[in-house]
Amino acid sequence: MKEKDARGKVSLARSRLEGERGAIRKDRGGRISVALVYPNYYRVGMSNLGFQAVYSLLNKRDDVVAERAFLPEDKETSLRPAAGRGLFTLESQSPLSVFDIIAFSISFENDYPNILTILEAGMIPLLERERDEFCPIIMAGGITSFMNPEPIALFFDLFLPGEAEANLDEFIERFIEIRGTGADRKETLERLEKAMTSVYVPSLFRVEYNEDGTIRSRLSSHKDSSPGKIISCPKSADPAVSRSAILTKDTEFADTVLIELGRGCGWSCRFCAAGYVYRPPRQHREQDVLECIDRALTESQHIGLLSASVLDVPGINDIFDHITERGGRFSVSSLRVNLLNEDALYRLKRSGQKSLAIAIEAGSERLRKVINKHLTNEQIINAVKITARVSDFSLKLYFIIGLPTETRDDVEEIVSLVKVIKHHMVKESRGRGTIGRIRLSVNCFIPKAFTPFQWFPMESVASLKEKQKWLKKAIEKEGGVTVSFDVAKWAYMQTLFSMGDRRVGSILMLGHQYRDDWSAAFRHSEINPDFFVLRPRGLDEVLPWDFIDHGIRKEYLKKEYMLALKGIESDICDVGKCDRCGVCHLGL
Repeated sequence: MKEKDARGKVSLARSRLEGERGAIRKDRGGRISVALVYPNYYRVGMSNLGFQAVYSLLNKRDDVVAERAFLPEDKETSLRPAAGRGLFTLESQSPLSVFDIIAFSISFENDYPNILTILEAGMIPLLERERDEFCPIIMAGGITSFMNPEPIALFFDLFLPGEAEANLDEFIERFIEIRGTGADRKETLERLEKAMTSVYVPSLFRVEYNEDGTIRSRLSSHKDSSPGKIISCPKSADPAVSRSAILTKDTEFADTVLIELGRGCGWSCRFCAAGYVYRPPRQHREQDVLECIDRALTESQHIGLLSASVLDVPGINDIFDHITERGGRFSVSSLRVNLLNEDALYRLKRSGQKSLAIAIEAGSERLRKVINKHLTNEQIINAVKITARVSDFSLKLYFIIGLPTETRDDVEEIVSLVKVIKHHMVKESRGRGTIGRIRLSVNCFIPKAFTPFQWFPMESVASLKEKQKWLKKAIEKEGGVTVSFDVAKWAYMQTLFSMGDRRVGSILMLGHQYRDDWSAAFRHSEINPDFFVLRPRGLDEVLPWDFIDHGIRKEYLKKEYMLALKGIESDICDVGKCDRCGVCHLGL
């Protein structure tokens, strides 16, 4: 049975490789070998531009060979090591255990349980303290490592917070240099931590707690290690334009070349982590984007343009025209509704885009001021009118429930606003005879590290479920509008993984042991998860992630927190011209 399983998995890997364009295969001889792991299924990982960008960065080096691995599609069979080899990589079908480095690229906290599944399937000890000299170095990067790596600190030898373009090459060079001296595993980790301020080795630090469970201090556990901050900056001032390295039909964006137009967002929404940890917001030069598009169009006629705010990109209409004039088509990520205009909409229509994703977030203007959305009802309605005149675009409207200071009136105003939106779509489409669909995606608020909302708790699951039930019934009465919700209990789990400290690692272990029966895990845990999820944090409390430095002053976040409580908006980023948050002051 094991041999049959192994043959089937090898056959699947080879079939996937045959369906790809752009995969890189190298001889491993004499090179540092990296198993780059995305902790979700192949089709999800290969839709992630950050994962593909790291794969490309590693394989540009002649002294590195990087191969990919993913969460097994069938957990039950994959947990039985195939012919004694365990989980293997896609390119060469080599077991994870033979690589020098196993590097996880982690974008979402809800993928944390999959990390343990992959380590077990790869025959790697789950806990850092249980690994011997023959085990690869297990490391992680990605945005979750920028924000709060502590809930998974027990399972990793090191983290590399920060943008890969800024620190990955130096890390590889340091690793090669240290390994070349014959250093053992422990010495390698210690020397990497000392050599680079952006390397975090959790085992070199211990955390002490107060009687109430809050953190008292973080201390170095060996004499040569500095207890100072891990520097997630400097950020890449002018990174190369990231694009898909590999094309395949088996992704969320089949045979689409994804191209990054810019990084970060200057609108300063108080709940959004990407708007803070990627500061300052940076846009790629138009000429660099156009050159990247020209190369991409030789590989595929469909381009996916990615940015936190696509319509903020300088020369965006020229970029749209450049693609269509060369016979290509494009699609865009979420659009800021107050920037929608007829010129952009006609270009989207000409490219064949049928729907627009718009993040409104809150139904009331009051609550949008709390979250610093910089968006009025008038702006929303004007954009809807323009959109409906241009075409029968379907609208996917994103809302969040459970936001700080939210009242029942705020929730009811979601329904009121949607009714007005529908009314104007019908009215403006009357001469055409067709109307786009309206779909609502309603998510639960999840507090995130390094945002002004990091001190707020998540609302209780019971309360969120009640709001979801009421909204569903109210929207269905309206007719012609569909609504979907995330699962409140999974929002609870994500908050636990986002806001917890390293004690949450024991809960993750229990969840793994009970095969994702989290109710059982919570019952058997000595740690109460509500402590991390439902408890407001004090402004002077030591937070689990305070040791990471993004260049953002904590006092600035506190000021934004207080403005939120007062329902007062603050200015959007004025890059290089202000010193409010501290990032531009550092020249980052």
